[in-house]
Amino acid sequence: MPVELYNRDRHVCVAFRDLVSGEAVQANQFLIYDSNHAALIDPGGDLTYSALFMQISNYTNVKELDYVLASHQDPDIVASLNKWLVGTDCKVVVPALWERFIPHFTRPGKLAGRVVAIPDQGMNLELGSIQLKAVPAHFLHAEGNFQFYDPKSRILFSGDLGANLCPPDTLDIPAKSIDELLPYMEAFHKRYMNSNQVCRYWARMAADMDISMIVPQHGRAMTGKAVPQFIRWISELQCGIDLMSQANYRLP
Repeated sequence: MPVELYNRDRHVCVAFRDLVSGEAVQANQFLIYDSNHAALIDPGGDLTYSALFMQISNYTNVKELDYVLASHQDPDIVASLNKWLVGTDCKVVVPALWERFIPHFTRPGKLAGRVVAIPDQGMNLELGSIQLKAVPAHFLHAEGNFQFYDPKSRILFSGDLGANLCPPDTLDIPAKSIDELLPYMEAFHKRYMNSNQVCRYWARMAADMDISMIVPQHGRAMTGKAVPQFIRWISELQCGIDLMSQANYRLP
């Protein structure tokens, strides 16, 4: 079932967490609706398309969807792109670094006039009465990677940063302490985040943001004191190339 993360003054943020089952990794999809305009964040692949289309029709005219936002190029992010291009009038918002890779998910000519490329420094997107922010998160984990910040709800949709492969029956319960999530997130971050250096750069930026909730693409959201706790934890994490040595580069 969809879960409303925020609903006030014609502004709604919705999470869809149970559309993937079976062998595939659990993934969240998100809708932001404001004043008859809507953006879909990281809609996923064929596993989610039909059910997600039906679910978001409860909030907006899907044909008139303004944006499909892709934080990066992974299949669990945007493999269903061709179907959204056919079924809606949306613009596709992707990191400029991945702009020429995205056509592999669709048919020749389908993207003409419909791509908004996010420059490395990020950008603002007009959505109803708000300016939705594409926030740089390079190398966390993709080389060209962005998060999306909604200034009205103060929710940061953080992509793979903050992902936690938690038990399914806890997905709809926001974590109020990072201790609830560490067993499900630490190994993932050590392998999928690039290095402590970029984690620190991100943490310095995030510490200056007004964030009520961090909502990753996998697992549970973080709220309350879990938000500053996560920012502090990721700033100190040794990960990615920090943990590599010659022993990891040997002929099998």
